[in-house]
Amino acid sequence: MTDATPATPEAPWPVGTLSAKLREYIDRLGTVWVEGELTQWNVSAGNAYGKLKDLGQDATISITAWRSVRERLPQDLKQGDRVIALVKPDFWVKGGTLSMQVFDLRHVGLGDLLERLERLRAQLAKEGLFDADRKVPLPFLPQCIGLVTSAGSDAEKDVVRNAQLRWPNVRIRTHHAQVQGDRAVGEVIAGIRALDADPEVDVIIVARGGGDFQHLLVFSDEALVRAAAACATPLVSAIGHENDRPLLDEVADLRASTPTDAAKRVVPDVAEELLRVRQARTRMLGRLSHLVGGEIDRIGALRSRPVLASGDWLVDRRAEELTRWVARGTELVDRSLERAHTRVAELRGQLSALSPMRTLERGYAIALGPDGRAIRRAAEAPGGTAISVRLAEGAIAATVDADGPVGPPSKGGRASSARPPGDGGRR
Repeated sequence: MTDATPATPEAPWPVGTLSAKLREYIDRLGTVWVEGELTQWNVSAGNAYGKLKDLGQDATISITAWRSVRERLPQDLKQGDRVIALVKPDFWVKGGTLSMQVFDLRHVGLGDLLERLERLRAQLAKEGLFDADRKVPLPFLPQCIGLVTSAGSDAEKDVVRNAQLRWPNVRIRTHHAQVQGDRAVGEVIAGIRALDADPEVDVIIVARGGGDFQHLLVFSDEALVRAAAACATPLVSAIGHENDRPLLDEVADLRASTPTDAAKRVVPDVAEELLRVRQARTRMLGRLSHLVGGEIDRIGALRSRPVLASGDWLVDRRAEELTRWVARGTELVDRSLERAHTRVAELRGQLSALSPMRTLERGYAIALGPDGRAIRRAAEAPGGTAISVRLAEGAIAATVDADGPVGPPSKGGRASSARPPGDGGRR
């Protein structure tokens, strides 16, 4: 039962009323024959669920064939088949979803899309892009992994989580790109080229978390496949699941069935590697212990020989020679010390002869100006200058006579007068 009263803000319809009206209207549409590309076909519990894509436009509908109908349908239906279907719109009130109930489904021929895909596959294979000798081996332990996938997708989370679980120090450089739609091909190609140009990236993973046949067509685009073939960095394709096989899988250096599988095949497990290291160390220790044990036994056998049973004979035979060398060494040391003492005495004498103190000891003195420098000329010490006279033993403080310096003393005269400090300051 439906409510015919118009809905207003004051009296809105219940959701059930709207749903019931939609179902009544949709039920009046009846059945209709449609033609399209079968992009998804899965059988579960006897029922079949699929998607039908328009041959010329970007339009897709979901279809359902219940068990009673599916048993009358062709058994070889698969993705890519071009079909015509007798469908009736069916609105599910409880879930609020619209689907097309199938009453009949017939083959029209191989879908144009699948046919073009097979022709491209054959062409690329003929060019050698799928050859095994073109594939580059992956590095054992990549330090940096490049990842091309959509932002915030499950594929990104799976790769990052599983890679870091296996090797926590691995770095992941992500290039986000659309993985379906009109922009997907260009953005994925840009991501591959950007990561390939990065010298720090050791391997590139192109990942998507599955999808139907239609959504995976992006990764069979000729431009994208050729860009992947031209990539110098090892490239891993992680698109969809085992049943999906886009052309990128064929040209990639490694195909992984899922993003999780890609992370496991690109990054080694640290626990497994540590186990291998421990096993190798155990084998090495065993070999080394065996080798050392063999050498110990061999040395024991040598020591048990009569010639090595007692080592005193070695000392006795060399005792006289050893005594002679000890005496010779003592003699050489004494002679070296004697020559060194003589040389030191010679150097001490030469140093004493060149010392200014020897000159002072003969009665000479050195006049030092206020700045501590030796006075060489009378003009350097005008009258009233305080000077210090350095003697062989001690020094005398003096002041130059007020008359100032004089020339060489005449007969009976004096050159200058200086009084030691403490004479009352008289000049």
